[in-house]
Formats: sequence, C-alpha cells, structure tokens
Amino acid sequence: MKKLILSLILIASILGCNNDVKTSSNVSSLNSPHTVASQDNSQANLPVKADKIKFKTAGGTDLFSLKQQADGAKLIDGNDKEFARIKTDESGKVKIKNASDKVLGYVITQKGYWKIENAEQNKDLYIFRKQNNTDYQLEDAAKKQVYQIKARNNGFEIETPDKKLVYKVKVKEGKTYLRDASDKTVFSTKSDLSPIAFTCFGLDALTREQQAGLAYAVNLAKGQ
Repeated sequence: MKKLILSLILIASILGCNNDVKTSSNVSSLNSPHTVASQDNSQANLPVKADKIKFKTAGGTDLFSLKQQADGAKLIDGNDKEFARIKTDESGKVKIKNASDKVLGYVITQKGYWKIENAEQNKDLYIFRKQNNTDYQLEDAAKKQVYQIKARNNGFEIETPDKKLVYKVKVKEGKTYLRDASDKTVFSTKSDLSPIAFTCFGLDALTREQQAGLAYAVNLAKGQ
C-alpha cells in the first residue's frame, strides 16, 4: 500500500512539473512574438525627418528654409510654402525650378567657378569665381565684377567693386550670421552650411531662387 501511495505521489509530482513547464512556455510564446513585433513595428514606423537648413530673423522668426531632399532641396518660406525646387542630375548640374515645376535656370559647377545659366542654357547670367585660397567674386555675363567676397576672421565680407561694404558673414558660437554694414543681423542659421555657401544669400544681385541654387552647388562642392 505504501508503495502504491508513493507511486501516486511521484506521478502527481511529475505531471505538476510538466504543467508548470508548459504554462511557462505558453506565457513565453504569447509574450515574445508580440514584444518583438512591437519593437519591429516601432522601428519601421519611425518617421523619416528631412533635414532643414533654417534661416531666422534677428528676432528668431523663421524667414525661409532649404528642405533637403534625396536629389536636391526645396526652398520654402517661413510658413512652409514652397517657392523653389533645386534638383541635381548625375553630372552634378543643379536645376532651379519654381513651385509650378517651371525651370528658372541652372547652376553649372566647373573647376574653380560656378555658372548661373538661363532656363534655355544658352546664356550665362552670372559667374561665382574662386580667386585664390580664400577669396571669391561674383561676375556678370560680361565677366565684370559685381561683388568681391573677402575672407575675414570667422567669416567673409561682401563688397562692391568700389570697396563699399555690403554685408558681413560671421560665424560665432555655432551660428552663422548675415549682418549689414552697420553690423545689424539680417538673418542667421544654426544649420550645417559652409560659410561660403551661406554667403551666397548675401548676393543681392541674384534672386532668392538663384541664391539658393548657387548656395546648394557651392556647399556640395565644399567651395572648391
């Protein structure tokens, strides 16, 4: 009798252990896939944020931005309204369009200079030329100087051909500023844009669309 009782206790003990293992296994099999799926979905659904190069007024208001795309950028105003598109092709040519997809012109990168051409690509409008290791100048179609860009401590100065100061570009404490001749801030950016590319936005002879296209091309070529 004692042997029978001990046998029954042993069988009950074995069955109880097996049930615990199955229960633990079931809990694990219910939780693990959902946890993994939740992790995978959370990664898959993470929004891809396009980088924006924001330009702000002295008061901190958004003035305009370059919203970077896979093959170029969009120029948008402070209200996120698009007013220009910048596209690059395989040759590195930069096409400038308006918001309606109408071609406004091109920026062609050459060794030591950049040409801004008309929409038909049959006329040079401006040439942004590197003069030496530090200085640049903007020329018109006749290769007459429009602006001279001189390197200074922490930035550049934009001058007219008669040496009149137009703007200063200053890099200070992680921000790049465009300041007028009286040292008043016009706008600034905290974004990663080379100072010489930023300087293109101080070339008032160009339209804002041309400035953006030139800045994009110059930044792409690292000013070289």
